[in-house]
Order: sequence, then structure tokens, then C-alpha cells
Amino acid sequence: MDFAPSSSTAVLPGDGPAGAPAYLPPTDPILMKLMVTGPFGVGKTTFVRTLSEIPTLHTEETMTAAGAPVDDISHTPGKTATTVAVDFGRLTLSDGEFVLYLFGTPGQRRFLPLWEDLARGALGALILVDTRRLADAFDAMDLIEEAGLPYTVAVNRFPDTPPIALDAIRAALDLDPATPLVECDAREYGGCVDALITLTEHVLDRLPPENAP
Repeated sequence: MDFAPSSSTAVLPGDGPAGAPAYLPPTDPILMKLMVTGPFGVGKTTFVRTLSEIPTLHTEETMTAAGAPVDDISHTPGKTATTVAVDFGRLTLSDGEFVLYLFGTPGQRRFLPLWEDLARGALGALILVDTRRLADAFDAMDLIEEAGLPYTVAVNRFPDTPPIALDAIRAALDLDPATPLVECDAREYGGCVDALITLTEHVLDRLPPENAP
């Protein structure tokens, strides 16, 4: 199955006849709720913003000195805001056959109840990781595994990230051999699409036969 992004231009509110709202093409697409999660400062907001074909929803607040003891920005010194609820975007694949709704989570453990709420109804998750602090990814991985969701791990390659082989990363994260592990740059569209396609295929492979498209 070809999971290429839709070749058509994204349809936005007001693009229909006489300005009528037209949110999706007139097809019967398969709708999939997917989570984009991972530790604080790993690039989740950037990932959703890079991929979304619609104006994205972000609930960010300016970081303050009060959060300095618990929010480590040593690896992202330019970070001035953090997600406190959700990042939301949408991507259409296979010329409208699949519509992916992307829900980006906050990265801090104090938002765990919100993570659990966002996981309800999700079919799978993309977990972004930073090789400079792989241990920070275990909270997100534990949550997704407890929710019983299939997931793909995507290594977000920051400019100063040292090169580490994927096999070494897989071993450090103790990933199941069946769990996909990919690389991307959250700022670059092509690699982000490939990561999301890998997740979509992984989710579809694990759907019960009666629910498979």
C-alpha cells in the first residue's frame, strides 16, 4: 500500500464553494488518532508543526524561573516555551485514504494524567527520543506500553547529536525486536513523514483482522 502524503492541497476552512467550510475531501477515509510523545524538549511540537496540513493547535506557555529546577534545558538552551496540554495537527496519506490526527503530549512527568487522557482512543504512538538523554524516554515508553498501544521510536537528530548506531540505541532502550526504530529531523518534512508512515504500517499490522481496513 502506498502511504505517500496526499498529492492534493490541504483543504482548509473557507476553501469550499462560496467560502463554505471544507475540512476533508468527499471520500470515506480511515481515521486514525496517533500520539506524538516523548520527554521534555525532544521536538514534539516541532514535529507536529512540520507535518500538519492544517493550521496546528498548540497550548504553550512561557517557561519561568519556577520551572528551572525540574525542566532541564541544558540541551535546548533556546527553548522559551513548553506544551502544557496538547499539540494537534492532521496529515492525509494515500490521496485521502488515511487521515492521521496527531496529538502531541507535554513532556514532563507532572502531566502524566493528561498523557493518560490523550491515550484514550489512540491507535498508536510515535515516541521521539534524544540520544544525549535516552533515559528520559522511559517514562513515555512505560505509559504507552501500559496503555497497550503499538509504538515506533523515532530518534530526533539534533545538530550537535553524536552519531550513534541504531542497534546501540535499540539495545540502550531495551526495545522489542518488533518495535520499529527510525531516525528523523523534526524540522524536515520528508523524514517526519517517513517516521509517521512507519508507525501507521506498524499499527495496521497489529489491528485485529475484523478492524483492519
